[in-house]
Amino acid sequence: MGLNNYKISVKEWVEKTNAIGLKATAGRYGGTYAHKDIAFEFGMWISPEFKIYLIKEFQRLKEDESSRLKLEWNLQRTLSKINYRIHTDAIKENLIPKELTNAQTNNIYASEADVLNMALFGMTASDWRAKNAGNKGNIRDYAEVSQLVCLSNLKNLNALFISEGLSQGARLIKLNKIAIQQMRLLTESRQIKKLEGKCNTRPFRASLLMSG
Repeated sequence: MGLNNYKISVKEWVEKTNAIGLKATAGRYGGTYAHKDIAFEFGMWISPEFKIYLIKEFQRLKEDESSRLKLEWNLQRTLSKINYRIHTDAIKENLIPKELTNAQTNNIYASEADVLNMALFGMTASDWRAKNAGNKGNIRDYAEVSQLVCLSNLKNLNALFISEGLSQGARLIKLNKIAIQQMRLLTESRQIKKLEGKCNTRPFRASLLMSG
């Protein structure tokens, strides 16, 4: 029975084992049917050529899938288009950063990451965690794509301001004003809307954060 030349009819197999993955029907449109997993296994069992074909086809499909995933990480051209031509008529008020108060800008934030968080989100990472104790991750994991694009731009500008010798407080004020201006533009960008609809995945979001 262990050899592949052993023969048993499908009907007999179903009767003896109560199998549900195989079925044989008679008549004009009759035939033998099997679940695809069983069919693949049976094909590989009786034919080494089929087994090699199936393995190579699986490898081809995985390589094709990998190539398509890599395209999602190639954002430079898309981001260039977004930053080159963005327009607005109506603004999503809940995404536009608020202008920071004097008390907020006078505080010294230990982390440069929190300088960017304050400029864009109006709160530090620890402030967000305190308000969202039940959520996993951090404030940037829950940001909109438009906010992540703006954050990428703020990273580059902050590095420039540091090289120019600006204090942390002065940089925060400038970055906050820039964030407000850019978010007014980005929230109505057609390219951004397409990205939000099609590419709101964790790898894609991670690539946005790293692109700065």
